[in-house]
Amino acid sequence: MKSHIAPDLAFFVLVARLGSLSAAARELDLTPPAATKRLALMERRLGVRLVNRTTRSISLTNEGETYLSHAVKILADLRDMEDAVSSNGVMPRGLLRVNATLGFGRTVIAPLVSDFAKQYPAVDVRLEVTDRPVDLVESGFDLAIRFGELPDNRLSARRIMTNRRLLCASPRYLECAGTPATLADLAQHRCIIHTQNDEAHGVWRFTRDKQTETVKVQGALSSNDGDIVLGWALDGHGILIRSEWDLAKYLESGRLRVVLPECLLPSADLFVYYPQRRHQTARARAFIDFLAERFQKP
Repeated sequence: MKSHIAPDLAFFVLVARLGSLSAAARELDLTPPAATKRLALMERRLGVRLVNRTTRSISLTNEGETYLSHAVKILADLRDMEDAVSSNGVMPRGLLRVNATLGFGRTVIAPLVSDFAKQYPAVDVRLEVTDRPVDLVESGFDLAIRFGELPDNRLSARRIMTNRRLLCASPRYLECAGTPATLADLAQHRCIIHTQNDEAHGVWRFTRDKQTETVKVQGALSSNDGDIVLGWALDGHGILIRSEWDLAKYLESGRLRVVLPECLLPSADLFVYYPQRRHQTARARAFIDFLAERFQKP
């Protein structure tokens, strides 16, 4: 492989991921003209146009899409090859790209990354937090940390924490509105709706006696931010679905109470997802084992 090929592949994958030559230039500490010239040289060498340029953004041509798909695979294979020959019996090292949800990544994963970095100083961790799931295969992340299962058969997963979802409300709300005795009673209550991804608004799904039941709920308050809806529940605005991870300290203190505990909701177990590869890198294995150990502690 010619010496310039691998860097050019990495450069093009970065341009495609960021959707901007100027953003890629900032990431690589290049000037925008230098990035533009580099892409032009690649296109000249290949004899095809890889991107369509506008004043504000770029889009990939058909040839660019083909080049990108091969580039992602080739770079992954190169990483696997280097790890296979260099990671046995040595301290994990190299770049580890990690994705996590916005709030959980900021408050929980970021401090754990700090502890991991002290234990494995030769690993460079690049943590990116997003409010929506990312495509690990196309974006080049080594792993992602998410609650709930992702329907992508190109990924492998390891559960690092079990985590039930529960119905809850504040004692003040239940004293004023009453405690629902059945799922049907929820239709008469104010419910706080946490909107996530493309889920139907206000549709809650339960399992009871191995039967699935769907309930349409109403409420004046809804948000896509978990901390916001939890705050509203604490303020007595209605009934909410949250995971036991988020609720533990409030249930223990009595600021929130579980409602209809016999009705089960889809779990919110915490998983680490990673692309299916024959050889997982030593740094990825070390990070996943580190997380699993930390989440097993009380």
